[in-house]
Amino acid sequence: MIEAYFQSLLDLLASLPFVETPDVSLEKRGELVGFIRGAVGFSDGSTLFFRELIDLRLPLTKVMYAYHYQRADGSLMFRYDNTAHHQAVPTFPHHKHLMSEDVVPAEIPSLEEILREIEEMILKG
Repeated sequence: MIEAYFQSLLDLLASLPFVETPDVSLEKRGELVGFIRGAVGFSDGSTLFFRELIDLRLPLTKVMYAYHYQRADGSLMFRYDNTAHHQAVPTFPHHKHLMSEDVVPAEIPSLEEILREIEEMILKG
């Protein structure tokens, strides 16, 4: 089961033309649990660093996640995570850090949603 989730992520990354250097580490922690860590380089020199702890036994399958997207110079574009440090955000613990340093409410994103957001940013230049 977790292998199918792993493969869906790898297939997604392989299907996107703006992805240049996908480096993904997959760690199976049981039939239904896995840890994914990755660094994905894009055609404009920007990079997405991400990690997910997935437990397919639970209704909320993403136990832990972080998606940190930065420009080629290392400056933050955005970061989604569920670290429990912004209790005032209505979607606590889920939130998004913006390059303006603001923290805003966010739902649990999928890697595909993150990649589509990045694609839009790359296309806008």
